[in-house]
Amino acid sequence: MKTQCLITMQTALLLTLFLYATGRSSLAAELSPGLTLGPNGTVLKGGKPYRGVGLNYFSCFNRTLNNPADTSYEAGFRVLAEYHIPFVRFCATGFFPNDMKLYQKDREAYFRLMDGVVRAAETNGIGLIPSLFWYNVCVPDMVGEHLDQWGNPDSKTIAFMRQYTHEVVSRYRNSPAIWAWEFMNEWDSYCDMPNALTYLPSVHYPATRTQMGQPAVRTPQDYPKTTNFIVATREFALAVRRDDPGRLIENGCSIGGDNSWHKYTENSWTQDTPEELGLMIKARNPDPINLIDVHCYDELKGKAKLRNNEMERLDWAVAAAQKLSKPVFVGEFQSPNDFPPGSPEYRKYFTDFLAKLDLLKVPLASAWVFDLPSQDDSSKEPRNITATSKRAWELPLLRDHNDRLASEH
Repeated sequence: MKTQCLITMQTALLLTLFLYATGRSSLAAELSPGLTLGPNGTVLKGGKPYRGVGLNYFSCFNRTLNNPADTSYEAGFRVLAEYHIPFVRFCATGFFPNDMKLYQKDREAYFRLMDGVVRAAETNGIGLIPSLFWYNVCVPDMVGEHLDQWGNPDSKTIAFMRQYTHEVVSRYRNSPAIWAWEFMNEWDSYCDMPNALTYLPSVHYPATRTQMGQPAVRTPQDYPKTTNFIVATREFALAVRRDDPGRLIENGCSIGGDNSWHKYTENSWTQDTPEELGLMIKARNPDPINLIDVHCYDELKGKAKLRNNEMERLDWAVAAAQKLSKPVFVGEFQSPNDFPPGSPEYRKYFTDFLAKLDLLKVPLASAWVFDLPSQDDSSKEPRNITATSKRAWELPLLRDHNDRLASEH
């Protein structure tokens, strides 16, 4: 039975490749597992329009990578299924170079751990959006290069990226659990800062000041620049397309600072206009990237905002994506920590944001974060969502929201 199933999926993949190559993309989208690009910047699932709100499950793979006996993700996926959470976004790699020692020593053992996560998602009917290179310095540190080598197509960093991408995508491309592919989490953070040397990556794990495989010192070559990551983003998307012709691909970026375009083009703090945010979104999402990822947080301090209103700028981002005929994925959002998790203000912000997603017809979004103990109720950033945390009320709210979206589509 397993052999017959594998042959059937392989045959479907070959047929999908043929249909894309011959221009019959609508039928190919119906055959392709996961999410695909529809007309006018829509998202299709099984060839039909789709909208849904999932969760970030950042550590579902990391926990078992750090401790193979920890398979708590199995219980986690069961809880998500109970609340009709359709998909999760997660870190599909080690965070620091030291976390990749098993991969370097025994790749099959490494992928057996990831197999367990994928199987659990399949069993519970949960979609997965794996972020293949979450922390932007992990790979350069691991191969002994500076961060700027993300911009060199002939570097060891890019060579490792292509190798790992091929191994992951070719291994799981037939899984119905895989919905889309992500490059890297928030590579745009701290890019192109006028005071660049202030934002060099850490040389240790900040929480404990422990060396985790990083170099002893950083140089200006380790400062993140948009020009380098645009090259890397395109190379990643091309690497995915070699093994998967249909699924959506996104870059993992945040919505960016309110002066991203000016930092990128003239190294200044001048505030961007809506049109300039659109130019930045276009630059960060070169083809074949076909899903625009943005992360939306509003941090408050009393009545004063610490940064520009990201709910407002989501309007701008959606308008920019529409011009590119690419859908938007709000990869992270959550109510500000200034609001107590159970307060009326907190709930209103969360429900208002869901209403905003409806109004803008954003097809995909995922709240931050499910079952992440380091952000539990007693932490400095209490954003953990579980069935027993102070944010537990978000789960039935998301269930009802997704049930309504499902009935409409």
